[in-house]
Amino acid sequence: MNRRTRHFAIGMTVLMLGSIGISAVYAKEAKSPQANWDNLKGLAPGDDIRIVLNDTKSYGAKFQSLSDEAIVVRLVTGEQTFERQNVLRVSTRGKGHRGRNALIGLAVGAGAGVIVAVASPELGTGKCAQGSCVDAGTVSVVGFLAGVLGAGLGAAIPSGGWHDVYRARQEVNAAATQTTKGVSPHESI
Repeated sequence: MNRRTRHFAIGMTVLMLGSIGISAVYAKEAKSPQANWDNLKGLAPGDDIRIVLNDTKSYGAKFQSLSDEAIVVRLVTGEQTFERQNVLRVSTRGKGHRGRNALIGLAVGAGAGVIVAVASPELGTGKCAQGSCVDAGTVSVVGFLAGVLGAGLGAAIPSGGWHDVYRARQEVNAAATQTTKGVSPHESI
C-alpha cells in the first residue's frame, strides 16, 4: 500500500470514529421518565403526541387540552378523552437536529481530511518521490471531500425521536405483595 492510500485510510478511520462518537453523544439523550402529570401542561394544542394506556394500547394523536383528571386529544376518528388513571405514558416528538449534525460532521470531516493530508511525511521537505508530494491544493481537496462526507454522515444521524413527557409510576401493590408472603395487608411487618 502506498503512502497516499495509507494516509487516506487513516483519515477515513478518524472520520468514521469521530462520526460514531458524535452520534453516540447526541443519540443518547438520557432523560428520566417523569411521573408528574403537570409536565403535560407544557404541551400546546396541536402538538403531536403518543399515548400508551395501561392495557398497552397506543394512540398517535394531536394534543387538545388537559385537566387534573384527563387528557383530551384529537385522533383520526375524532376527539377522545383519556382518564388519567388509564394513561401509562405520554410522549412527544423531539425537535430534529439534522442541520446541526451536518455542521458537526462537516467540521470533523474537514479537520480529519486536512490532518491526514498534512501528515504526509513528504510535505514541505522538498524531497518528493515521483509526484508523491502533497501540496496545498491536495490538502484543500482532501479536506473538502472529507468535509462533504462528514456532513452527509452527520445529516444521516437520526435526530428528534419520541421523548416521554409523562410516565405513570409503576407502584407495586404493597397489599398484594404482603398477602402473598402470608401477612395480612393490615398487619405491620
